[in-house]
Amino acid sequence: MPRSALLEWEGREYDHDPKSTDWYWSLGIVAVAGTIASVLFGNYLLAVLIIIAATALALHASKQPPIHRFRLVEHGIMIGDDLHPFERMTSFSVLEDVQGKLAPMLSIKTESWLSPHLIIPLNGVDADAVYGYFLQHVDEREHPHTFVDLVAAWLGF
Repeated sequence: MPRSALLEWEGREYDHDPKSTDWYWSLGIVAVAGTIASVLFGNYLLAVLIIIAATALALHASKQPPIHRFRLVEHGIMIGDDLHPFERMTSFSVLEDVQGKLAPMLSIKTESWLSPHLIIPLNGVDADAVYGYFLQHVDEREHPHTFVDLVAAWLGF
């Protein structure tokens, strides 16, 4: 069912920050140390889990995030071909950089267990228009940074 877009824009999920060789060496050293410690304590499953997690982290750090197409439609927001309806959203907030160096971000909390927190960049679109439309359909609340957000920022993601 085609939906006519009220607003449409494109953006990346996050800004790619290329990691240095030292970052990968540090990840490898921590992973090897954790794996050796796990084996010494007889926890082989944890050792395998550390290796898999370090590999996944290195692969994620090396790839450029894809460009997503966002469309604000009458019943919600579409990310690519996936509709996130207003009825499944619990709250939203527009996050703005105090220094004005970064584009505003739309933070949405949803009822979905697969994607409970959406962060959508608002570069290339009128952020005030998006804010006004969301304000008519979803409750606005403050969205503080979560522990996962802080760890991701500390790791350079």
